Amino acid sequence: MFSFMSEYVGMTIMLAIGLFALAKGGRPERIGAATMLFAWFLSILTQNYIGYAGVQWPMFVIDLVVLGVFVALVWKSPRSWPVWASALQLLTVASHVMVFMKMKPTVSAFYTVLNMTAYGIMIAIAVGAFLAWQERRAVGQDTE
Repeated sequence: MFSFMSEYVGMTIMLAIGLFALAKGGRPERIGAATMLFAWFLSILTQNYIGYAGVQWPMFVIDLVVLGVFVALVWKSPRSWPVWASALQLLTVASHVMVFMKMKPTVSAFYTVLNMTAYGIMIAIAVGAFLAWQERRAVGQDTE
């Protein structure tokens, strides 16, 4: 499952930001963080059943659902971070579509896009959680 040091670093970043957003973020940040953590967990489970040569249907479905959640957050949330998360998730979905359309990006390019967009989404969630936390502190709702 995790065989390289970079995978442990990525796992640590994903968990740290996800737990921070779950602990200190508002409702949209908690939904976004829970969605990303759940999608990350599901993608780890599906790794053994997919390969790059074929169509990665389980990953495509997971990424479409995550995109749907972020678009719903854009629609319902007063914050701006879901716009960035949706845009980055759309890049992930577009990468899958490129493979489906036989455009054949290199394996390293495909996975680089998937990983970098996930980091970008987690940064957007972390910024949103931090700002929501600071807004609550400014009005005295967060006394910790």
